[in-house]
Amino acid sequence: MEKTMSGILIEAALKTTLHRLKDDPERGIRSLVDMGLRFSRTPFQQQFFKLSQTVLEDEKCPYYDLVQDIFSYADTDRLQRFGMNLGYHSCICGSKQIRDKERHLGCGIPWAVLLQIDPEKGEQLTQLDDAVSEGEKLGIYTWLLFPSADPERALDLLRAHPGSAFFLCCAPEQIQPALIDSLADLPNGMPALRIQEDPGETYARLREAGIPYSVWHVYGEEDLPAIRSGDLFTCAEQEKPVFTILIPRADSRDVTRLQTRQTVDRARREALYRTIPMELEWDGTSIQQVIAGGTFLTCFDPAGHLLDRDGGVLYPGASLFTVGLTGMLRLASSGKVSEESA
Repeated sequence: MEKTMSGILIEAALKTTLHRLKDDPERGIRSLVDMGLRFSRTPFQQQFFKLSQTVLEDEKCPYYDLVQDIFSYADTDRLQRFGMNLGYHSCICGSKQIRDKERHLGCGIPWAVLLQIDPEKGEQLTQLDDAVSEGEKLGIYTWLLFPSADPERALDLLRAHPGSAFFLCCAPEQIQPALIDSLADLPNGMPALRIQEDPGETYARLREAGIPYSVWHVYGEEDLPAIRSGDLFTCAEQEKPVFTILIPRADSRDVTRLQTRQTVDRARREALYRTIPMELEWDGTSIQQVIAGGTFLTCFDPAGHLLDRDGGVLYPGASLFTVGLTGMLRLASSGKVSEESA
């Protein structure tokens, strides 16, 4: 992404504020929220930062502990780059691009895309690189990568697209020392680890390398008691992640998704935990509604097929690798069903 004068000013202000955060977390986080409100362009952004100001009036707010912990180990330049990519490139510049491209192309464009990846298929990684390039031209700068095997090769996407923000979603055992060394040179990536009972030394190694991280969990009916009681978040915050991301399993009923969303919303509004809870489908769609309307969850399987919210293939006769990202988005917006899926 080409630098603009507003981008340069925001990046300079962010750099100054992040250094203040390191010296004085409580004052620094309030300055960061004030800066966010000052640069807000939409009612949603303004509402978010005003709510954050209210939450931070409580001196015992757990988010102060979260920020203090992050700055105790994370590389400041890394936080600045990832924050610019996710906040400015994706949610400010990208949103304008998306609205312009939607009018021009006549199809819906998501603000973020989830990619399931088979790292063993090198030719597909090349094609995914083309898809990310195409996505950036459309205004998409946030990508969630789910590699099925060794994620090292997926890092080529991060290297090729320094202006995008990538969440690398893996199991803890996939984050090996060599991968951490590679990630240390890629400030546009944040590893997100699947929640499990024995993560080993993975979190400690990431902290030692100065790399902030998040956690994720695919939830179903059986997880609802732990979600509603807060036990799941209490368990997650022990590892001190930035975000705790909940992803609905394909067979999760609507009532389960609704109760999970309500629990996440309350947890954030009341700042109940030392981690920021998110429900991927609901929060993603909320952001999408502000940017351009429509739904958010745009997910592609390793073969490049577009998936519906229940995990089914929507258009078996077309994929990222045959018609490209724009072609798939146009197909989805048309509402047509391919002959193979009819």
